[in-house]
Amino acid sequence: MTHPVRHSRGGLSAALHELDDLRTRMDQLMHAVFPVGGYPEFGTAEPWAPLADVVDTEDAYLVELELPGVDKDQITVEVAEGELDIHGEIKEKEQTGVVRRHTRRMGQFDYRTTLPPNSDTEHISADLTSGVLTVRVPKTETGKAHRIEITG
Repeated sequence: MTHPVRHSRGGLSAALHELDDLRTRMDQLMHAVFPVGGYPEFGTAEPWAPLADVVDTEDAYLVELELPGVDKDQITVEVAEGELDIHGEIKEKEQTGVVRRHTRRMGQFDYRTTLPPNSDTEHISADLTSGVLTVRVPKTETGKAHRIEITG
């Protein structure tokens, strides 16, 4: 399977994000191949991570998670010690007919990511629209790159 080319200027930070993405994909693969407690499509005993994108804009980091059918009351967004933690639960809906195929993830989910040092954790906001949770983490002035004048 091919993956899109990602262009970044982050150096070590970009490499750490790539490793985090790889860990998430490996976790998803392991849960699909070796499900805990039976069939993966009927939920697992361990929390799983929803699909997510992290976008670095000029003034903020945007974390977008796919959570279709989830109410905002079922989601908790917390930040502590430079780590963003989003968790909740997707409950299985009662079915009236015979389920022929069930591929959506159910049960508890947990998404964690380490925030860069220039994150303004006091002004984080979250919005849930059309099944996509967008968490906006503003950047502080102290972390912005700037040119240093050479004297002498």
